[in-house]
Amino acid sequence: MAPTRIVLAGGTGFLGQCLIRHFRRPGVEIVVLSREQLPAYANVRYACWDGRTLDEWAAELDGADVLVNLAGRSVDCRYHEANRRAILSSRVDSTRVLGAAVAACRRPPRVWLNASTATIYEHTEGERPANTEADGVIGRGFSVEVAQAWEAAFWACPAPNTRRVALRTAIVLGAEGGAFPVLARLARWGMCTPQGSGRQWISWLHATDFARAVEFLAQQPGASGVFNLCAPQPIQNRDFNALLARTLRPLLRLPQPEWLLEAGAWALQTQTELVLKSRKVYPQRLLEWGFEFQFPGCEAAVADIVRTVEA
Repeated sequence: MAPTRIVLAGGTGFLGQCLIRHFRRPGVEIVVLSREQLPAYANVRYACWDGRTLDEWAAELDGADVLVNLAGRSVDCRYHEANRRAILSSRVDSTRVLGAAVAACRRPPRVWLNASTATIYEHTEGERPANTEADGVIGRGFSVEVAQAWEAAFWACPAPNTRRVALRTAIVLGAEGGAFPVLARLARWGMCTPQGSGRQWISWLHATDFARAVEFLAQQPGASGVFNLCAPQPIQNRDFNALLARTLRPLLRLPQPEWLLEAGAWALQTQTELVLKSRKVYPQRLLEWGFEFQFPGCEAAVADIVRTVEA
């Protein structure tokens, strides 16, 4: 039997590396679309692309089993005009050119999973119900506009013979990158107190469950449309920081009022939205399809990640 071929765009980032580790097994061939030609290793090889232009890399999609697109400039930056253009274009352009490549395939990928973001939903505080795929309320603002344009570009692609899934992914927590190592370092310095009011919700997902969910959806022949990729138990910011404090035991705990966060964000060239927006999201469709989370609760997830770091 021929190996399963996965084409992974945006595979050099944190989430891409999560998938590469997950699929590093016999019977799977991974082709990473990358801006630089890197050496092949194990079951991974690289093909050069610029995320905008149809070129020789497009041949890798012909006969592939799964296409996963995670390409997009990091949002951990100041949202000035140049960065806004880069954030938007990197997502929309890469999705459109992949759509053109899929349309040109004689044997197109059977499934295409394209990244999106749980930030598409409105700022949801208090005891209001979590946003599901069916009943979620779309928010407003730059980040929401990017998410809407990203998904619109995905659904506009002419790919009638390829099943498509949009992954509205929450904050992914893992030992190897992403937000958690930064949060843990700050917590050890005493910044493990409520950020702002602390009442904002955090929707999150363990890196292991992110990779498992991607594989699960790739294997479900009838699964298409939008899926929320997040754990079923969102946690409020104050409770998450209290969990970090109990786990990491800093010598002191420093207050983090909103004005201080604004000053820190300016110094670090990032945005307070990343910690102050309340994201309360629920993976209704994933659960209805029968996915079982290995880490449904944040306490077990944080404990596992800290054990991995300290091992």
